Amino acid sequence: MVAMAYFKKGANWFIDYRYRGKRYRKKVSPDKRQAELALKKVKVAIAENKFFDVKREQRVLFEEMAKEYLERYSRLNKRSTIRDDTSLKHLIPYFKNKYLFEISPQSIEDYKAKRLNDGMAKSTVNRELALLKHIYTKAIEWGKVTENPVKKVKLFKEDNQRVRYLEKGEIKMLLDTCKDYMKPIVITALYTGMRLSEILNLTWDDIDFTRGIITVRITKNNEKRYLPMNTELRNTLEYLKKNCNLDSPYAFCNSKGDKFAKYTISHRFNKVIKELGIKDFCFHCLRHTFASHLVMSGADIVTIQRLLGHKTLAMTLRYSHLSPNFMQSTIECLRFGVDTFWTLEQNEKSATKEQVKESICNINAISHSGSLAQLVEQRTLNP
Repeated sequence: MVAMAYFKKGANWFIDYRYRGKRYRKKVSPDKRQAELALKKVKVAIAENKFFDVKREQRVLFEEMAKEYLERYSRLNKRSTIRDDTSLKHLIPYFKNKYLFEISPQSIEDYKAKRLNDGMAKSTVNRELALLKHIYTKAIEWGKVTENPVKKVKLFKEDNQRVRYLEKGEIKMLLDTCKDYMKPIVITALYTGMRLSEILNLTWDDIDFTRGIITVRITKNNEKRYLPMNTELRNTLEYLKKNCNLDSPYAFCNSKGDKFAKYTISHRFNKVIKELGIKDFCFHCLRHTFASHLVMSGADIVTIQRLLGHKTLAMTLRYSHLSPNFMQSTIECLRFGVDTFWTLEQNEKSATKEQVKESICNINAISHSGSLAQLVEQRTLNP
């Protein structure tokens, strides 16, 4: 049932009604009778499914707009078309047979809840909502709708600080298990920190064996970066070049010379990880592994930032968390040669009264001078 009313405000009469979840309020005339007639006209039009207040260009089904978005925009301008295809496999069935203007923030919230209940990760749902939002952005530009309901929907908060990487023993186990074309791809990821899409887009022209440099041309932020090759990676790629499909320009390709699909490699990699019993790990975590082991080897954070191609240092810090065990062992190596004389109760059991008295005097001296270094120097010169 459609709620309808007319009312007077100032010198004019208005009509107020809702249609398919959207509220309409319009000024009609100073004449009350005209407002009554206008409201009756709207009521009849809605009953006969001839409501002309909705512009013709707005009567566009979501599935039609989604397909037009893919053809006119996504396939021509984005590198994430495959991701868009995957997201629309869930968005289209849910919003099918709905006009763009009918999809409300509430229905989008319902979609969020459903996807989460289906077991999808919050990050996955956020990518789908981001696509939905951009579809509406283009629909507004193309004159098909006037509002973007996704702007009123809050995305899930993602835990982007979690970093999962492999220990050295796990790396060896992974490389021993990887066979055929998977092994050189994994080696490249481990020794360069490249994203999977960057690896699969590599051509032999991008690999300079003379200088030992890999040029990454197609990157996430559209900026080239240059990565050095170590001996193991160089030997792997040289062997691959001599024994792979020589007619293909791609470094990693199938028997036909076509570059591998991202989905194919991810799927095969996940099977290997499952076989090894390694949990909570995906191909992108090899990038975490590269960065973390560089930090543990003593590489400075700015160098790692350049290797990973991050525009901000904050992103690099996220990728370079260290394991608690490594940090603990590092701290244990820190020695200043200073006795724990502040544990007075323990010293009383093992030291003479004269030694305890000397320690107390030294502590008092520190409190006045404020210099721990002076005490360290004093005890070094006078053991």
